[in-house]
Amino acid sequence: MKSTLNGHAGAMTPTTRFCRSSDGAGIAFGIKGSGTPLLAAPNWLTHLEYDWNISVWKSWFESLCADHTLIRYDLRGCGLSDRKTGELNLEKFVDDLEAVADAAGLDRFPLIGLCQGGAIAAAFAARRPERVSRLVLYGSYVQGGLISEGGYSTAEEVRALAILIEKGWGRQVPAFRELVAKLLIPDGSPEKIDALTRLEKQSTAADTARDLWLAFHGIDIAGLAPRIQAPTLIIHCRNDAMVPFSQGRLLATLIPDSRFLALEGRNHIVQEHDACWGRLWSEIRAFLREGETAQGPLENSFGLTRRERELLDLIARGRSNEEISGELCIAPKTVRNHVSNIFDKIRVTHRAEAIVRAREAGFGVSGHLPQTISE
Repeated sequence: MKSTLNGHAGAMTPTTRFCRSSDGAGIAFGIKGSGTPLLAAPNWLTHLEYDWNISVWKSWFESLCADHTLIRYDLRGCGLSDRKTGELNLEKFVDDLEAVADAAGLDRFPLIGLCQGGAIAAAFAARRPERVSRLVLYGSYVQGGLISEGGYSTAEEVRALAILIEKGWGRQVPAFRELVAKLLIPDGSPEKIDALTRLEKQSTAADTARDLWLAFHGIDIAGLAPRIQAPTLIIHCRNDAMVPFSQGRLLATLIPDSRFLALEGRNHIVQEHDACWGRLWSEIRAFLREGETAQGPLENSFGLTRRERELLDLIARGRSNEEISGELCIAPKTVRNHVSNIFDKIRVTHRAEAIVRAREAGFGVSGHLPQTISE
């Protein structure tokens, strides 16, 4: 199932799709941009129909989409994903990430995570090392405040804020939500604080916001981080008002092939007016580019993965979905998801069009998979 959201005027709202996690929870994910796919694990407050265009996040997403096909998704319980999802824990969050990667047709890919999304991304990279080519962890942590007093926050602070979230999240007066917003962007303008408080209210209900807050503070990846094999870039602001700088340094000591970038600033979500903004993106781009150079040209101008090129080659040879399923030993549903992604990327609506377009690019003819398909 898929839908296209119009969003705001001049918006960069993505194509939005839906998939099912291992327990049946519906997860909404969005795709935007072109080039090498980059999967982003979700942070706490997301709403695919809304947050792509608010001032707090717009420049982030534009930067991520500049060189990549960005795939990001709403956390279970948030945004367009299922709001009623049962138990919330790290295992479920990692399952959701894998479901999105599968539905988007990603085999091996770079992965980025912010804050809680960084802990989720790190856990996935430890669980499925063969699938993660590069890992970027921004403002993230090893242990939440319910696990360790030296963690994300103290247990007392975590529980106190959980009560405030539960009682004040849905109120018309945004005072309680402003408290969270000012921890995320203490140097943010009134307009950005207002935008973030509106996103908070849009993203999820008060009880789910509370449950997610507590779930995130119950995360502990100390035993998982040393198993990460992907080259990892860890970024943290020295005076981050939400997640202590010490947590970023701890991540760097635990992940074997990692480098640590310290930025000057207080904002947990760095903004384009911050002095460190330019360095943040130059370092991320350089790090991801290193991976692309090391692996070779895996993607073409439409961002097709190796698996998608393999399927497109078989489509160009006239194979049906059922024949492709048998030939590649993958489930018919997975084939359908891949084919839908391919059609979106090469901008066709019918199989006949796809066959013509693919054969023009050399698929299904020469006995090898072309690396490019012309715009």
